[in-house]
Amino acid sequence: MGNISEREIRKQHMNGIINFKKEAGMTSHDAVFKLRKILKTKKIGHGGTLDPDVVGVLPIAVGKATRLVEFMQDEGKVYEGEITLGYSTTTEDASGEVVAETPVLSPLDETIVDEAISSLTGPITQIPPMYSAVKVNGRKLYEYARAGQEVERPERQVTIYQFERTSPISYEGHLARFTFCVKCSKGTYIRTLSVDLGEKLGYAAHMSHLIRTSAAGMNLADALSLDQIAERVAEEDYSFLQPLELGIGDLLKVELSDEQVEDVRNGRFISLVSDEAELAGFYGEKLVAILEKRKDQFKPRKVFLW
Repeated sequence: MGNISEREIRKQHMNGIINFKKEAGMTSHDAVFKLRKILKTKKIGHGGTLDPDVVGVLPIAVGKATRLVEFMQDEGKVYEGEITLGYSTTTEDASGEVVAETPVLSPLDETIVDEAISSLTGPITQIPPMYSAVKVNGRKLYEYARAGQEVERPERQVTIYQFERTSPISYEGHLARFTFCVKCSKGTYIRTLSVDLGEKLGYAAHMSHLIRTSAAGMNLADALSLDQIAERVAEEDYSFLQPLELGIGDLLKVELSDEQVEDVRNGRFISLVSDEAELAGFYGEKLVAILEKRKDQFKPRKVFLW
C-alpha cells in the first residue's frame, strides 16, 4: 500500500514546466534523459534545442505539459553572446576548425557596425549551418558534415525582433570582438547570424560565446541545475514544477463561460469571435484547452480538464 500511495503522490506532482539551466557539454537530449531518471517519469520533453556548448534556459515539460511543447518552442528566445571578426570556422562557433582568415588591421567604425546589425533585424532568410540537426533527405546535416559531404541546405525564414551590440569593440592581435543581445523566433541560428554580420562588414567571423538568457517566458537567473533539481526531489519538494499555464507561448488567451467549458469537456465546437488560428481557452486562472479555428467556430484541439 505504501508504494502505491507514494507513486500516486508522485503522479499528482508530475505535471508542470521546469526552468532548467543546461550546462555546457550537455545536449538537450541528455538533459531530458537525466531528468527522466531523477523524476522517475518518462513523460518529459524540452521546449527548444540548445547546442551542446551553449549554457542557458532549456524549458522542460513534464506530464500533461508535454502537450504544450510546440507552443513553448514558438515563443521568442533571448540570447547574449560574443562575435569575433577575423576568422570563420567549420561550425560557425569557437569549437570548429579555422576555414578563412581576414585580419582586422584597423579599428572599425562603430556606427557602420551598428548599421549592419540593424539591417539584420526583422524577417530574414537563413541557411542553417552544416553542423546542425536540420534534416535533409532523412539525415541530419551534421552527419553529412562529419562524413565530409556538402549538401544543399534549405533556406528558412526567421524573425529577429531585437539585435544590438552591448559592449565597445575590443581588439586583440588581428581580431575584433564585441558582445551582443538578440531576441529571435524559433529556428534562428545565432551562429549563422554572427557569420552573416561578419560578411556584411567584409570579414570572416564566428560566434565565440553564447548564453540563452530567456525562453518560454523563463529567465536564466531563476533556472535550476540538474543537481538542484535532484536535491529538491530527494526532499520531495516539487515546488520547482511551474504551472501548465506558462506553456501557452504567444497564444492569445480567451476566457470561457461555464457552458463553453462543458462543451469543450465533451469535445463540442464553440463560438468565439477571433481571427486567430488558435487560442488558449481559460477558466479563471486555469488552462482548459487549446482551441483551433474551424470556419466560424473553434474546435478543442487539446483539452486539459481533469
